[in-house]
Amino acid sequence: MTESILQQPNDYAISLFLKRLLIRSALTGEEQRAILSLTGETQRFGTHFDIVLPGHTVEGACLVAKGLVARYDQMLDGQRQITSFYIPGDMCDLHSVVAPKASWSITAVSPVTIVRVPHRQLIDRCIHYPGIAIGFWRDGTADASVFAKWVGNLGRKNAKARIAHVMCEMGMRNEAAGLGERTSYELPTTQEQLGEATGMTTVHVNRSLQEIRREGLLNFRSGRVEIHDWDALTHIAEFDPSYLMLDGPPHRVAPIAA
Repeated sequence: MTESILQQPNDYAISLFLKRLLIRSALTGEEQRAILSLTGETQRFGTHFDIVLPGHTVEGACLVAKGLVARYDQMLDGQRQITSFYIPGDMCDLHSVVAPKASWSITAVSPVTIVRVPHRQLIDRCIHYPGIAIGFWRDGTADASVFAKWVGNLGRKNAKARIAHVMCEMGMRNEAAGLGERTSYELPTTQEQLGEATGMTTVHVNRSLQEIRREGLLNFRSGRVEIHDWDALTHIAEFDPSYLMLDGPPHRVAPIAA
């Protein structure tokens, strides 16, 4: 079930999206106001509801306002591989502006609120403000960088390192978005969903979390992560946050109009 309120902008979500862009891209005051003027359809979804399905052609991008969203691929036998998590302020399919026919699924990991920002608005901002276009490009590059890192984790790291890396990444991302601290934040996933993100069974996830907990590194309970030894956890994960492109300062490529 979904609940829609047509053309009601979600100022909180848009402001978080602007904050995300400003981490990586220098935008003028006029460009920032152009982003803040974006509007869309506000929708609420229950846990496990598929927001976008493969083969569907979409006319708007999904901006997360509340909750946790995932992109995933599904096998013929029903098994799923989660390829990305998205938190408030993330526009999880910004690339749909240029590739509107979905080849992936987007699902609600928890109860979520999203704002569907029409492609026509995003295209308009790019046409009129080259600085925004570069900002969107850089944002998409960061998203692709996360995806590439997840591929490496799945293919080459052991179970404990995979779990640790997800926890470190989500801590850094929540902190950058102002939604928590890197050592204390909300992650409303089940162990089954963590397994879908790390290529592991639920039993294997449980054992790995227990091992990490026994070592005194973190607790994960009721959708909340508390990391007790950040340095040790990052060592286990081989976590280097440079791929998140959070180290600034923000870049400016497009000229500033006189």
